[in-house]
Amino acid sequence: MSYFARVPTITNGKGIVDDVIAADQAFIDSDAEGDPSMWWQTSYNTHGNVHYGPDGQPDGGVALRANYAGIGYTLDTSVVQDGVVGVFYAPQPYPSWILNTQTYLWEAPVPMPKTGGPYSWDEATESWVTSA
Repeated sequence: MSYFARVPTITNGKGIVDDVIAADQAFIDSDAEGDPSMWWQTSYNTHGNVHYGPDGQPDGGVALRANYAGIGYTLDTSVVQDGVVGVFYAPQPYPSWILNTQTYLWEAPVPMPKTGGPYSWDEATESWVTSA
């Protein structure tokens, strides 16, 4: 069984995921869920452009499309990795955060402190604040 994300419209190389299902490729190809070209395979075991094994550890497997797709995620078809078109990434959490184009994860412009905490992001000051 595989997972597929539906991206009904792609404009300027980008589209938004509106559904994710578990299905076999033959089911997708059958048109049972609409035009097969709207469905893009995604891997439940891929996060941050790394493939993880059943033990939750990186296993060297193929990191399919950078991240497991979710509703609201962007599909960017301008990126091609290992011959596979497209990467998925989450919506930008804050205007100041920057998309890391190696992991396709959003990063704060200032690293979170490694000690103390817990912390939350304060967009007004673009800094981490203690959220006790």
